[in-house]
Amino acid sequence: MRPPDVRIGHEGANRAATRPRSQNHGGRGRKARPADDFAGTVRRLLGLLRPDRTFLAASLAVCLISVVLSVVGPKILGHATDLIFAGIVTASLPAGTSAEGVQQLRDQGHQAQADAIARVQAVPGEGIDFHRLTLVLLLALAVYLIAALLIFAQGRFSAVVVQRSTHRLRERAEAKLSRLPLGYFDRQPHGDLLSRVTNDVDNVSQSLQQTLSQIVNSVLTVIAVLTAMIIVSPLLAMIAVITVPVSVYLAALVGKRAQAHFGRQWAITGRLNGHIEQMYTGHNLVRIFGREQESAATFRAHNDALTSAGFRAQFVSGAIQPIMLFIGNLNCVVVAVVGGLRVLSGSLSIGDVQAFVQYSRQFSAPLAQMSSMANVIQSEVASAERVFALLDEPEETPDRGSQSDTPPRVRGEVAFEHVSFGYSPGSPVVQDLSLSVTPGQTVAIVGPTGAGKTTLVNLLMRFYDVDSGRITLDGADIAGLPRGHLRAQFGMVLQDTWLFDGTITENISYGADDPTTEQVIRAARATHVDRFVRTLPQGYDTVLGEDSGNLSAGERQLVTIARAFLADPPILILDEATSSVDTRTEVLIQEAMHSLRRGRTSFVIAHRLSTIREADTILVMDAGRIVEQGSHQDLLDAGGHHARLYAAQFVESMSTLE
Repeated sequence: MRPPDVRIGHEGANRAATRPRSQNHGGRGRKARPADDFAGTVRRLLGLLRPDRTFLAASLAVCLISVVLSVVGPKILGHATDLIFAGIVTASLPAGTSAEGVQQLRDQGHQAQADAIARVQAVPGEGIDFHRLTLVLLLALAVYLIAALLIFAQGRFSAVVVQRSTHRLRERAEAKLSRLPLGYFDRQPHGDLLSRVTNDVDNVSQSLQQTLSQIVNSVLTVIAVLTAMIIVSPLLAMIAVITVPVSVYLAALVGKRAQAHFGRQWAITGRLNGHIEQMYTGHNLVRIFGREQESAATFRAHNDALTSAGFRAQFVSGAIQPIMLFIGNLNCVVVAVVGGLRVLSGSLSIGDVQAFVQYSRQFSAPLAQMSSMANVIQSEVASAERVFALLDEPEETPDRGSQSDTPPRVRGEVAFEHVSFGYSPGSPVVQDLSLSVTPGQTVAIVGPTGAGKTTLVNLLMRFYDVDSGRITLDGADIAGLPRGHLRAQFGMVLQDTWLFDGTITENISYGADDPTTEQVIRAARATHVDRFVRTLPQGYDTVLGEDSGNLSAGERQLVTIARAFLADPPILILDEATSSVDTRTEVLIQEAMHSLRRGRTSFVIAHRLSTIREADTILVMDAGRIVEQGSHQDLLDAGGHHARLYAAQFVESMSTLE
């Protein structure tokens, strides 16, 4: 079921977002962590995997067995090499027992060959023992096959862990957006915000999928291979290990430089998305004012900066792999030379050296593989930092009360008691404002731009919390009421229409829970939506695009009015609700609104005389204060602010109506 505050959330946010904010009113929380903590971000990423630790443990166990088998494989193949070598050597010896053949070689001074034959117990005169060789090769085949199957299973477990973790990350990001104060959206470019929730989360998901199993496999392989190398030859193992600190130092040195470039890359990506989003939503105005070239130039600047940052990030991080490959190849050369000398001295067999060369490759390959993933990891961490920065933003103050604190049926009595508020410290928008509205009363709010009219509505719906004073609903302080339940008492129609990608029926039904078709049509008829919907090919099933280009501005406004009509709220807020319709349609809407307002408290923000002259009370605001209050005729007779506004703005409208 839709949360009760969703009804007005999008439209209220769109209206309020027209004024930039700099203060986190209504939100207290942890201070956002600086987005340059690589180690801290990695720890938080690993923390995302914790709920799936069972699958993670299974992945580690399967990976460990696979690595052990992969390490055993070269030793088995080394034994096969010894069988072939011993068979070739003993083929020219006189027939006899293995011990006799070994002794004969020792007598001839062939110590290394004698040691190799002793290890495999080759029989002189019989040549290669193909039966034993076949069994050894089949064993090696089985070991490698099982290891491959286990790696496949590990990939399966890792995929489950990664997808579930990123699923939770998306849910946390979406839930966070619903808890952020409106001021955050006023300050944050929408394109950059969307980039964090979509591009950055997707990048984290894909990077985790690529790196998680590979990193685990690489680390375990390094440990297992190092253990095997020590068992085979401590001297050669020491030579192989010497290169590790050098590799790690060089990789860290290059990676540190690359990380800054990746962070800049994703920050520019957010700015580029913000520009594209703004230009797309306002493409008509861009064309009308002939700003295509300026828009294209800004796009090129962002695009060039993104290309430069991406090139630097990829180029710098890409230097890690060649460095690691060079060190690995150098290590193999040293191991081969020293191993050959050990064979000549009789300390190692040829099979052991062959196995060790394979181990050396296995040892350096994971290091090179991890270095090749450096750019992926750094890009992943840069994206994760941006997502975590969003998750760390201060939230709205928690609701202090519960739904039971509110009367089951709101009567609509509203009072402002010495309310003061400013979007930023030292710049008050509303100052010591007091107002009392009785149930069923229609209050019109007029005044020049910036007088605080819309701010009054934002405070009433707790999009922002007051700095001082209080606002009450039916005698209860709204600061102690749950926001969702409070906002469910309001129906809102704004000048900036908001229609989503769906049918006309779905858009009208958005303000109510599971209305019937008859209720939707009744609301459409009452607000004169039905008369133009009937002319559309699909009628109420007509799909509206995101910009609702198949409806005129006035028709879109009528649909939002029908939505409020169907919601049937106890309190109405009409913020320039008829500014987009023609005079004739406005008269029809006023008739519908008069019926809709009957028995309900209504707040009307408007400039048209026809909209406000029938209000019970007109509030004239200026600089955040109520400077006049009374009926339309009383305020005209007083000759004050309202009379001057009337003379300046409404004479032409009055003559048109008459």
